[in-house]
Amino acid sequence: MLTAKSGIKTLEKGSIVTPEGFLAAGMHTGVKRKRNDLGMIYCDVPASAAALYTQNVIQAAPLKVTKQSIAEEGKLQAVIVNSGNANACTGKQGEEDAYTMRHAAADVLSIPEHRVAVSSTGVIGLAMPMDRIIPNMKHLDLQMDQEAATAFNESILTTDATKKSTCRQTVIDDVVITMAGSAKGSGMIEPNMGTMLAFITTDAAIESDMLQLALKEVTDQTFNCITIDGDTSTNDMVLAMASGKAGNENLTPEHKDWDVFVEMLQQTCEDLAKMIARDGEGATKLIEVQVAGAADDQQAVQVAKTVVGSSLVKTAAYGADPNWGRIIAAIGRSGADVNAETIDASVGPIQLLENSQPLAYSETAASDYLQQDTIKLTVDLNAGDGVGKAWGCDLTYDYVRINASYRS
Repeated sequence: MLTAKSGIKTLEKGSIVTPEGFLAAGMHTGVKRKRNDLGMIYCDVPASAAALYTQNVIQAAPLKVTKQSIAEEGKLQAVIVNSGNANACTGKQGEEDAYTMRHAAADVLSIPEHRVAVSSTGVIGLAMPMDRIIPNMKHLDLQMDQEAATAFNESILTTDATKKSTCRQTVIDDVVITMAGSAKGSGMIEPNMGTMLAFITTDAAIESDMLQLALKEVTDQTFNCITIDGDTSTNDMVLAMASGKAGNENLTPEHKDWDVFVEMLQQTCEDLAKMIARDGEGATKLIEVQVAGAADDQQAVQVAKTVVGSSLVKTAAYGADPNWGRIIAAIGRSGADVNAETIDASVGPIQLLENSQPLAYSETAASDYLQQDTIKLTVDLNAGDGVGKAWGCDLTYDYVRINASYRS
């Protein structure tokens, strides 16, 4: 039996609709050639909502609509998502189209417009194919089963090779709390979020402002710690909805189990972040960089992201080449406070540097380790107590192939 002392449990068969109150749907409308391209998450009660958005100053029309919806009362009941077209840089018409999507979804669901969020992902600069999207909204078959969750997961993908979802449970106030997430993303993941969409559902009782507080904290340690290719998209956001149907007391930082809730949110977001990093366009390996000994945690993350984002480190990982010179060069240009004489670095269990001096190690063993599909690079700056980590992927020939023909 699940108890507070047993902590947070992963539900292998859980999905975006496992938390109480949530349904989902996904379908193919013809915006994309084959895969589902229109999806919806629906909550049968007004849910507390929170969101964070891309830092690109050029933001797509759906983000403006979603911001306006949440600002109305901090509640949402639905998010309508399309893939295949970003509705970005589409001018006044694009904005009108985003509002039309919101209106049409609200009409189908018989809910106020401001309780609908809108999200789009795909090619930038093309007019929205509204003749395919709007008529098909009424055909979205909202259900609370795994098939519906899978259909939604597929509907948000672009160049992704895999669907990304996760689900957890814990106990708060003697009731079971469930949280789930679904995401897409495989390119343009920099500097914070970037060509990614993440949707999180939970049945915990929590007000919008408290959910926003928790989401900001964990996003800084998860989605903002992944990088694929150094580009930043125009559309991306992480959106959380809390139905409150579990029946716990409202969560605040003063609640005795606030840290438990934040940890569950952290684990959920970290799962999705790592799935996005692993599924980088053309990627064959997930790279995790762990940094210790920095002046503070922020600088540790800064170093980790610089290392994992280095094209030279990424290509070395692809080629299984334990070239520590690329690691130390990335550390040096990270902008963090670094003592050039005190850096330790390891590839997996194999230490390559101590106090910035090369150690004798087996090239074969290091190369064999780098052949794995999950790689850990460890750095100790020996300059403080700051710790942090970041995730990314290797850089392969397929990255160029995928992006050279993205629009076709």
